[in-house]
Amino acid sequence: MKSVSVPLPIITQPQASARECASHPHTPIRASRMSAKRFIVLFVVQAFILLHIAHWLAVGTTLAPIEPSESMETLKHGTVTVGAIFFLIALASTAIFGRWFCGWGCHVLLLQDGCAVLLKRLGLRPREFRSRLLRWIPLALALYMFAWPVVYRFGIAPFVQPDLQPMHLSWKLTLDDYWATFPGWMVGIPFLLVCGGLTVWFLGNKGYCTYACPYGGFFAPVDELAVGRIRVNDACEGCGHCTAVCTSNVRVHEEVALHKMVVDPGCMKCMDCVSVCPNNALSFGFGKPALAVASETRAARSWDLTWTGEWALLAAALLGFYAVYFPFSDGVGKVTLPLLFASGLAACFAFMAWKSAQVVRRVPTGFHRVNLVRQGRIAPAGVAWIALTVLVGAGLCANLATNVSALMAFRNDSKVQVPEALVFSTDRSPVDPRTVVFAESAVGWYRRTLPVSLGGIALLQPAQDQVLLRMVFLHGVLAQWGDAEALIQRRLAESDNEVFTLLLARVWRSAGRTDRAVEWLTEQSRRHPEWMGIPEELIGMLVRDGRNAEAILAAREASSRADAPTILNNRLAALLIRQGSAEEVEEGLRIARATQQREPDNASLLGVVGLGEIRLGRVELAMPLIERALDLSPNDPALHEIMAEACEMRGEVERAQHHRDRSGELRFGVRAE
Repeated sequence: MKSVSVPLPIITQPQASARECASHPHTPIRASRMSAKRFIVLFVVQAFILLHIAHWLAVGTTLAPIEPSESMETLKHGTVTVGAIFFLIALASTAIFGRWFCGWGCHVLLLQDGCAVLLKRLGLRPREFRSRLLRWIPLALALYMFAWPVVYRFGIAPFVQPDLQPMHLSWKLTLDDYWATFPGWMVGIPFLLVCGGLTVWFLGNKGYCTYACPYGGFFAPVDELAVGRIRVNDACEGCGHCTAVCTSNVRVHEEVALHKMVVDPGCMKCMDCVSVCPNNALSFGFGKPALAVASETRAARSWDLTWTGEWALLAAALLGFYAVYFPFSDGVGKVTLPLLFASGLAACFAFMAWKSAQVVRRVPTGFHRVNLVRQGRIAPAGVAWIALTVLVGAGLCANLATNVSALMAFRNDSKVQVPEALVFSTDRSPVDPRTVVFAESAVGWYRRTLPVSLGGIALLQPAQDQVLLRMVFLHGVLAQWGDAEALIQRRLAESDNEVFTLLLARVWRSAGRTDRAVEWLTEQSRRHPEWMGIPEELIGMLVRDGRNAEAILAAREASSRADAPTILNNRLAALLIRQGSAEEVEEGLRIARATQQREPDNASLLGVVGLGEIRLGRVELAMPLIERALDLSPNDPALHEIMAEACEMRGEVERAQHHRDRSGELRFGVRAE
């Protein structure tokens, strides 16, 4: 590059005020004594979290998570949680002492500050990204998490949910499953890396706090009420050391010069500014709140975008957010992340889109020490940045399309009201034409939610099995048994699975291939003795086809296993009682009574014993057993059938018909005319 001499004007008179000249601008900034103390406190908080988890692992029950998001359960259902109590205390203390919890107690902030320290040691100081609109996202998320449930519960639900139960106050301070409301490691670790690290690298110090944290969305406005603030005395000389060390992007020297205190709600009371002040002019003290300072007198801020750019940036952030957090469907097939993770990803993608727009417009720009545009030309790093942004954006759009497809599938699937017992049956009635339309549409939308390798559009599909199960059911509704079998066979080719193994037998039987289904279940029952649902299905299938002798043999084989569950013994006893000779009925009664001694409140066993008494002609002994069984399990159709048989033997025809009708209603979901 050719060297060019550029004349520079010489300033002969100092441009700073006398106060600024007296501030000794070349005095080295002393190290903050508060940083180490704050990190110690933050690490102690993390240690207590680990001890909390260790206590749960050791004891099996522990105090519920001390997590503000648990407040949502309180707002929705009236269940007072430890997280709700903690959040209220944190907000109340913020109204007095200011936004202290973020700086001294948040594990995500510890990761952000740790990332900032690491980048500093690498010679990188993340520049603060300054956006007007994105700063409102934390408040919007906070209102969605904590205000919307209240609005819906009391303002909307009473009109759209006729069966809505009144809210009753209850307590939930301990639990047995600590991770019940937390994502697993596969989500938790990327969350910490993105929201604790990537947000700092992209957006500057406290990037997640500023643009993504819903808790900060409440802490920031409540801070305006706080009487406890960083304040200044007359010893201040405006040196700017306080601003230089602030990791919350607060221009402390301007704030105290204008207002005699820090009014920026981003101040997290880290106290670094107080610690480094060479004149000890700063301190934490009590006085008037920031709310008393008129907004027009506050220091003007500069921003990185025009208003057009702001709205475009917001659109990119919303795309990124709703692509990975999709609250509009309760069905299977969608790929969604926790809200806190989604907000961090959205903020990072918005930054990537903004930086790519600068590169495309050839605005001189870079990322840390890497030039993206140089002398009006896009550098190779700029091309790579655009390519990465396009790749991420395409992935987000694909995920959004997957979630929209899951929503449409759920809406159509929910209108297919056909009992499973009728779908997988050899004697089925024609399906309503409207149901056929909904089922066909649901299958088409579900197919789109499958991974790309299976012909769908999803890049990830953690709920693939659930989608396949719904598709098999819908193919059954449409009597498309070949398509249903193909889906199951493709799934079983990946790995053995008890549910799909059982479902394949039902599909074959429904398609008229009962012998193949029985052969398959017999083979799989012996191959996987740990699968207890397979012999139960096999026995039921043989009984429905009138192959009682084979059913008894299968039940004997299954119940002979050392770890056979009660239901198989119960099934054998019922078969012997229903289909056997008088000697076999006695045998069945002995089996049922032996199990009943261990489980006196087992409704099914009581019904089986009652049935045995009926077979032996002792109906009066059977009635109390069956009545108690129905008291324990009033919605068991088999018990109603047994009661109907007992009533017929006693000549109670109307009562017998009532129980038969009730059995049919429970079994098939239809009420007898």
